Amino acid sequence: MIRTAILGASGYVGGELLRLIAAHPELAPAKLFGESKAGQALGAVHPHLAAAYPDAIFEKFDGSLDGIGLVFAALPHGHSQRLAASILEKDIPFVDLGADFRLDDAATYERWYGHAHEAPDLLNRFVYGIPELNRDAIKDAKAVAAAGCYATAAILALKPLVEAGLVKADSLIVDAASGVSGAGREAKEATGFSTVDGSFSAYGLLNHRHTAEMEMAIGGMVLFTPHLVPMTRGILATCYGDATGPCDPLQVLHEAYANEPFVHVTEQLPATKAVTGSNGVQLTAHYDGRTGRVVALSALDNLGKGAAGQMIQCANLMLGLDETAGLTTIGIYP
Repeated sequence: MIRTAILGASGYVGGELLRLIAAHPELAPAKLFGESKAGQALGAVHPHLAAAYPDAIFEKFDGSLDGIGLVFAALPHGHSQRLAASILEKDIPFVDLGADFRLDDAATYERWYGHAHEAPDLLNRFVYGIPELNRDAIKDAKAVAAAGCYATAAILALKPLVEAGLVKADSLIVDAASGVSGAGREAKEATGFSTVDGSFSAYGLLNHRHTAEMEMAIGGMVLFTPHLVPMTRGILATCYGDATGPCDPLQVLHEAYANEPFVHVTEQLPATKAVTGSNGVQLTAHYDGRTGRVVALSALDNLGKGAAGQMIQCANLMLGLDETAGLTTIGIYP
């Protein structure tokens, strides 16, 4: 078994990593770091995992990773920049979910995040973590920056259409809605029950940070508007682009993802409920002759393929394991 350390194990993504690892044939959680929950039993923080990990205790991270064969980091923005160098020098496979190392240059990072990168010399050490795009590079990597949840949904829907020349790369619009778990476990008024219940709202207008990932990976210009919906998990992205002419975008998606284990292309309209609890993605795309546009839709679980599932998928590739180990395309329904 590969002894695995999780930084940020007490958060929602950390809990999802632990849930998935419990069914993984090769990974075993050996160090569970959670600064705010240090000393507490895992079952007290993640009650759904109490039976799977009855003796586990959260620890403070002191830099020690002796005997560890894999590191996952599910930390708030900015934290990985301060820790990455010490992890990389240990030559341990490292999958980071934070946004710190997703972008490929420091200037773009500063533009979207509003401050200078603290470790710009490490940016080129990380491979962008969407296996459907960068499988070979991930296999050879020691450090992977797993993609953002919104970005994963939009990129998988749009990139094949742009690459095939069906959609103009400078005309892309992404409207996406996410459940509140995407905001993390920390209590905030904006994501509290009284604020969210019965409401549907936009946020991050014109400046949401995942825009930079979308543009980097797709190779175009994106107008992205995220929305918050009163549900716990899931993302539905509705993506638009001006068509270069009459086309069959659904066929292009079928061809692009024909051999992908976690991407299901369908004529039916994707729904978040169908992918809840899974690493699956549902995609569809249609050409509208009346407006001359293509509309593509993508549904995924923001804690699954948008976070913990994608991290494990990347780790499987890095470690030479079956890419699907510990993961499923089967959602929880109803």
